[in-house]
Amino acid sequence: MYEHFIDLEKDLSKFTGSPFVVLTDCCTHAIEIVFRLQKIKKVKFPCKTYLSILMVCHKLDIDYELTDAEWSGEYNFENTNIWDSALKLQPNMYKPGQIQCLSFGNGKPLDAKRGGCILLDNLETYYSLKMMAHDGRNLSISPWQKQKFFPVGYHYNMSIEHSINCRVLLKKYIDKKNYDIKIKDYPDCRKIHIIKST
Repeated sequence: MYEHFIDLEKDLSKFTGSPFVVLTDCCTHAIEIVFRLQKIKKVKFPCKTYLSILMVCHKLDIDYELTDAEWSGEYNFENTNIWDSALKLQPNMYKPGQIQCLSFGNGKPLDAKRGGCILLDNLETYYSLKMMAHDGRNLSISPWQKQKFFPVGYHYNMSIEHSINCRVLLKKYIDKKNYDIKIKDYPDCRKIHIIKST
């Protein structure tokens, strides 16, 4: 049933040079579960990024600082090994020891309208993030009701149908051999006011 996930993970692993790949329903959720797993309490990142990153920080009660740093394709959350790589998909782009979160959303290099993944090289972290993205499920246990113990998980998994579509689009993207960095004109998020709910 989950062979389509595995096939897409293998394709992305081969293309990016990342030993392991965790599929997610979007880049924002990829970043969220990595923040959760690493118990991030404070981050610093460029002010010109997508609004959802700020929302994740508010959601998880993470203190954040916005900087003037320029970036192209991806940026690092300073003093962590976590990257927002939403605008990058290139051969051998993986950086050893790092965790890079990719987007397959609208206007991204692999434009599947939605979806994302996490690139990493630590096997234990791979299994932890995979279970977090799948409601705490161990996908090797079927049916899922046979699993007795569940770590806290989130319904952030890519659908099987979407993984099939992403694999088709990835092959076309690779064959096209045009891996230019996507440029987005993000606003300065320091000028955005977020109203906290009471």
